[in-house]
Amino acid sequence: MSSFQLNLNPLKEPLGFIKVLEWIASIFAFATCGGFKGKTEIQLTCHKGKENKTITAAFAYPFRLNEASFDAIPDANVCDINWENYVLIGDYSSSAQFYVTFAVFVFLYCLAALLLYVGYTNLYRDSRELPMIDFVVTLVAAFLWLVSTPAWAKALTDIKIATGPGIVKELQPCNHQVTCYFGSVTSMGSLNVSVIFGFLNMILWGGNAWFVYKETSLHSPSNTSASHSQGGIPPPSGI
Repeated sequence: MSSFQLNLNPLKEPLGFIKVLEWIASIFAFATCGGFKGKTEIQLTCHKGKENKTITAAFAYPFRLNEASFDAIPDANVCDINWENYVLIGDYSSSAQFYVTFAVFVFLYCLAALLLYVGYTNLYRDSRELPMIDFVVTLVAAFLWLVSTPAWAKALTDIKIATGPGIVKELQPCNHQVTCYFGSVTSMGSLNVSVIFGFLNMILWGGNAWFVYKETSLHSPSNTSASHSQGGIPPPSGI
């Protein structure tokens, strides 16, 4: 195996430069989604005593909302109701976890690819297998971004609905025992950003497939084929 030799020239080419953009975009994709924490607040008016209280349901990645129970400080029994028995609706962990896990794997692959580009440039350019592997991984990654990003965008839409004003109608005590008003929900701007970077990643990986393809033997003959054409058997001459 060739020894490590630092060569930054590939970073000036589309092959390396786009890989850096993919690396950065993957960081934003999983960080803005995986690090989210929020809560939904509902205002209550007890029928007995006309007291005004607030209950909250905290939720976070991976968005198993059906495990996010309501809580009231300091007493969970507000208006003679134990609100810990009531939770938000929905489990969106599959879409969120797949999206974040895939983004982390992309982040690690970009690091490995950049190390190969700048540290083992000759090995990459002289090999038939490495560019082909890179090309296949690029196609698979572009497809998985195409699958995971819309799935996560749909899950995010459902999360906004499940944690928004509509939750008041889903809580049984709010229909009979107490009067409920939707208070607020944590802004999900960072989750919107995660979706944007998902689509950005999809575009980057789809566009980068062409530049990786140019490095494969499918686009240009390998060094071995070139050496054969320059060997003892001369190429046929025209008439």
